[in-house]
Amino acid sequence: MTPTPDPPATLCEAFQRTVAARPQEPALLALAGTALTWAQYAERVASVAAALRHLGVRRGEPVALMLTNRPEFHVADCAALHLGAVPFSLYNSLPADQIHDLLANTAARLVVTERRFLPVLHAAAAGTSVRYLVTVDQVDQTPEEGVLTLEEAEARAPRPFELAAALDCVGPDDLVTLIHTSGTTGRPKAVEITHRAMLSQLSGSQQVLKVTDQDSHISFLPAAHIADRWGSHYTNLLCGTRLTCLDDITRLSEALALVRPTLFGAVPSVWQRMRTTLEGALAEADPGLRALAEEALATGRRHAPRRWKGVLTQAERKELDGADAVLAELRRRVGLDRARVCITGAAPAPEGLQEFFHALGLPLTDAWGMSELSGIALIAPPGMPRPGTVGRPVPGAEIRIADDGELLVRAPFLMRGYRGESELTARTIDAAGWLHTGDLAAVDAQGDIRIIDRKKDLIINTGGQNMAPARIEGVLRESTPLIAHAVVIGDGRPYNVALLVPDREAVTAWARRTGIATAAPWDTHGAELAAAFAGAVADANARLSRAERIRVHEVIADEWAPGGPELTVTLKVRRAAVTGRYADLVETLYRRGAADR
Repeated sequence: MTPTPDPPATLCEAFQRTVAARPQEPALLALAGTALTWAQYAERVASVAAALRHLGVRRGEPVALMLTNRPEFHVADCAALHLGAVPFSLYNSLPADQIHDLLANTAARLVVTERRFLPVLHAAAAGTSVRYLVTVDQVDQTPEEGVLTLEEAEARAPRPFELAAALDCVGPDDLVTLIHTSGTTGRPKAVEITHRAMLSQLSGSQQVLKVTDQDSHISFLPAAHIADRWGSHYTNLLCGTRLTCLDDITRLSEALALVRPTLFGAVPSVWQRMRTTLEGALAEADPGLRALAEEALATGRRHAPRRWKGVLTQAERKELDGADAVLAELRRRVGLDRARVCITGAAPAPEGLQEFFHALGLPLTDAWGMSELSGIALIAPPGMPRPGTVGRPVPGAEIRIADDGELLVRAPFLMRGYRGESELTARTIDAAGWLHTGDLAAVDAQGDIRIIDRKKDLIINTGGQNMAPARIEGVLRESTPLIAHAVVIGDGRPYNVALLVPDREAVTAWARRTGIATAAPWDTHGAELAAAFAGAVADANARLSRAERIRVHEVIADEWAPGGPELTVTLKVRRAAVTGRYADLVETLYRRGAADR
């Protein structure tokens, strides 16, 4: 019997093992087809590593990447890893002043980027240690001091780089990346993640997800976020998957239809958009087809809980088989007919959203994690989803609920610390190694964990009643696809009010179906839209306790962009920023509520 090889000690070793095992298989793809085989990937990594070394990149030195989701990101990141450097990504939506702070705090001397980002990087790099801006594409302008193309940098390198050398000079306790996380507070913190921690994370999640070299997935989330680093880049290096890079998220539907991935993870808003698109298409379909689809979904919903447990009776199996031909066509329409792992995360997912996809025959499961944990720590295994929970700890993770309800996690994939912030690290990770997550959680009777809300966001009204705004907001969003974001306010107040931000695509589709003139939907004071939102709030209130109910709401016409003042890049609401910006409106809502009594 062939002995099982020891696990790789670094991501560099993992990459080289995958290259040796699958040299001619596709590694990185674009929508147009294969971009690089594993052998070609290795050749590019060696060439770029030589170029970066010639430009002065050394072991332990941060290297900034400001790139869209394209094969060159993976090449540049992997090349930096083989030098023992610390590649980290910048969110493409950040303004120059925030990029400046990140470059200054890390003391990065080189940024790998695209020509489209040169103007903001020129402004951001002023006064920092940055010496080179290296573009992966051509620059259509007169050469500038400190700006060169990756091709030029590779041509200048005097000697080749041997990938095998990294196995001796890069160790498991070296940093693999920095993840800048500000959560909803706005102040960025650089999370330090080692090769050892990330490989431990991949090992634990692998025991649940069972990813193999036959799996395919799409990289479309920002590479600066831990979800894409863990779920796309590092999983690809270790498991030899086929990874399609998508540099334009507006083409996600097209990418899903072409790739038909076996693994797909996204934030709840993406899943909600898919649901809205599918329901909109059914609403406009032939009445006979619509009735057939609605009946199939009802059958799927009825049998979903027993389906995932594998305990269907023969009669139930026969009924479900009759519906599955229609459900399979609906799955094909959203490009998920081959999907075996479907994950939602980064923000709370309404139970009804998960139940819809379960009815469709997709085992959508909620996962919970943090940058500080190198990825996920809690997940329900595929085939055992339980809406409303985030499952159980992945292998290697321990959890504990503190006396005040805060979720504590201890795991070998815990971060090394916050870069340059030892006091903050000590406040976040206690002497026993427990990470204080800031999330309130509870363990239910089946042993699954339910995330209640952020500890600091809990609402305590003037009557002393405690409420989780995330739950209320989830019920509001579940009441209608027209709501993209809901913010409930009520701490220290006698009752709750809500700010509602419409989903522009959903509103446009709703207006088309209901025959409203194209100019009318965005009049947030228009009778039709106002009535639709009022009805949704009424439906939500019927499912909320008396204390949780929304007395007054306002539909906000402003568009909240990912990475903007109101939202993080993963679409989490920055509550402090929202309540600050709309403070006058909130006071107006409370005056209206008092007058209506």
